[in-house]
Amino acid sequence: MEKIVEIKKLTKSYKVGENEFNALDNIDLSLNKGEFIVILGPSGAGKSTLLNLIGGMDTPSKGDILIDGENISKYNEKQLNDYRAENIGFIFQFYNILPTLTVLENVELVRDIVKNPIDSKEALKGVGLEKHKNKFPSQLSGGEQQRVSIARAIAKNPKLLLCDEPTGALDSKTGVEVLKLLRKQCDGNEGANTVIIVTHNSLIAEIADTVVHVKNGKIESVTSNEHPKRIDEVGW
Repeated sequence: MEKIVEIKKLTKSYKVGENEFNALDNIDLSLNKGEFIVILGPSGAGKSTLLNLIGGMDTPSKGDILIDGENISKYNEKQLNDYRAENIGFIFQFYNILPTLTVLENVELVRDIVKNPIDSKEALKGVGLEKHKNKFPSQLSGGEQQRVSIARAIAKNPKLLLCDEPTGALDSKTGVEVLKLLRKQCDGNEGANTVIIVTHNSLIAEIADTVVHVKNGKIESVTSNEHPKRIDEVGW
């Protein structure tokens, strides 16, 4: 299969007082295009650091990160800004939507920064919020606010949809609906979108095409699921 992410001898170090701490320590990793990928590990394992590096929100101390064949670890700040704008959709545990804008206005924010956006109303329709487009975030439930952030990310039509604990602040029923929306991005667009989810919830790994286990800054294992479970089959 075609690779979307290729990581080679990647290290990310931070200074802690007089000491140096490796959040990621000389890792190698390849991820396939069009898959639903889960990066699994305990708090402090390095999984969010890995996601931020793939997303161009941080730069490595050593090593290379190739996205669709482009080595983003060599990019300057302007190139990274363009890369994030054109290729990456971010979804976080806390929704990062603007309280003073309507639902539709929050989604339309991305239209000016990407070349081929999806129509904002269509993105909202895809997450079941077309009837709420003129509401403000304070008028929505937590699950609905998360769906706004998903619609905004989808509207960018990104190569990579990067999700950091996207269901962590939701109840299990709402979390299942959010996962269905994310899975739909892989299954419904002929492999054009790849979803990477960082989580400590091992149940989410059961629905993944590929599971990456991270511990103490190392890749412990990469497992392919030939027959991932449907979301409704998992005992949430």
